[in-house]
Amino acid sequence: MKLNISAIAKPLVGISVNLFSRNKYGRYVYSLIVRNTMDQKQTVKFGDVKIVFHVPNRLNKYRADSFASKEPETLQWIDSIPSGSILWDIGANVGLYSCYAAKSRNCLVYAFEPSVFNIELLARNIFQNELTKHITIVPLPLSDKLAENTLNMTSKDWGGALSSFGETYGQDGQEMEKIFEFKTIGLTMLDAVNLLKIPLPDYIKIDVDGIEHLILKGGNSVLENVKGVIIEIDESFERQFKDSGQYLTEAGLVMKYKSSADKSADPKLKNCYNQVWVKQI
Repeated sequence: MKLNISAIAKPLVGISVNLFSRNKYGRYVYSLIVRNTMDQKQTVKFGDVKIVFHVPNRLNKYRADSFASKEPETLQWIDSIPSGSILWDIGANVGLYSCYAAKSRNCLVYAFEPSVFNIELLARNIFQNELTKHITIVPLPLSDKLAENTLNMTSKDWGGALSSFGETYGQDGQEMEKIFEFKTIGLTMLDAVNLLKIPLPDYIKIDVDGIEHLILKGGNSVLENVKGVIIEIDESFERQFKDSGQYLTEAGLVMKYKSSADKSADPKLKNCYNQVWVKQI
């Protein structure tokens, strides 16, 4: 019988927290534990670039450990960006690629990340690597229209992914297992330029686990100005696959190549690809 560590540990931790909270000394110890957990860090290296990431849980530890191996084509794509370019990182999560682009290519990065759980770590990682002048956090989701709607989430973990703004399907087009939600304002790429005065991007990275096609739909005039895009597409989600290709092609981009979006051999990701699109000359 397989031992379920989580099922055993969760009630024990709950009991411990309850005991700590009963007096001021326990609460002080508990606050130290939480603070020290968030302050756990790990240095990663790719080429000549070193970046320090906060790793308060096993998910972020995994992200740091697999930084160079999980999506090497994304790092290689960033390495091809001319120094000083403007990059939009749409679905920035905790900022692994935002920090790398800012540090390795001196990019001016706009990191779009609406998750209230990820924004804290994103900000900590930016500050930890002294990249405040290079990276601007945009804590709003992008979509195909300016509207108030719900951000539906499958995780409350720091570093969690698989959320969807205004939709209840995930990256494969299937109904997501929602465990948390909150209302916020979504906007289009064009709104980000016209209303928020964010500079037009030279390059765009998009990985939002399901509504990539809606984001592209709301940004044709922005896409017409970009030199390159890397986008994660699940080809088993036919609507996303077809519409995304259409919007990118209409903007004058052509797909240069694609590669598996995840090297972890997860069967759920077998049809996911990072597609690299370039401006047609």
